[in-house]
Amino acid sequence: MIKRLLPVLIGLSVCGAALAQNMPATSQSATTTTQTTTTVSTWTTQPPSGALSEDAIKTAIADAGYKEVKGLKFKDGVWHGKARGGNKQWVKLAVGPVNGKVYVDDAPSKLDKDEVSAKLSAAGYQKIHDVEYEHGLWSADAETSHGHDVDLLVDPDDGSVVAKSRD
Repeated sequence: MIKRLLPVLIGLSVCGAALAQNMPATSQSATTTTQTTTTVSTWTTQPPSGALSEDAIKTAIADAGYKEVKGLKFKDGVWHGKARGGNKQWVKLAVGPVNGKVYVDDAPSKLDKDEVSAKLSAAGYQKIHDVEYEHGLWSADAETSHGHDVDLLVDPDDGSVVAKSRD
């Protein structure tokens, strides 16, 4: 009995896999082109040249609606700290050192993993992998057009590179 059912089950699983394949679209889809501005800093223990001062970062946090800031440190390419919002709750956040944009730790991303990879590819990065969303920013490993391995932090709203570090 088992000898007769095994080939049938294998055949059904193969057919099921074949039927689950997506059929190619018959109509052509419209393509859209977007331009992204990249403000990059290189990860070091100090903010990069051309970066905003610590006071300017605090002002950017206040402009984003947060009152009290504590534990502000430059680490892994961006400023990290905690701030109290209008609801008097503390939130963890990161701030881009060059653009001053505030990224809240648990905020949702407007882009998904594939869109982030596509934005990085359009910006000239190759061999993009390990794309993950955590702490309010996308992180990815990639290779530059010159063949250098880099770690990237990516804006969750527009896919621009916020910071990069050579491996």
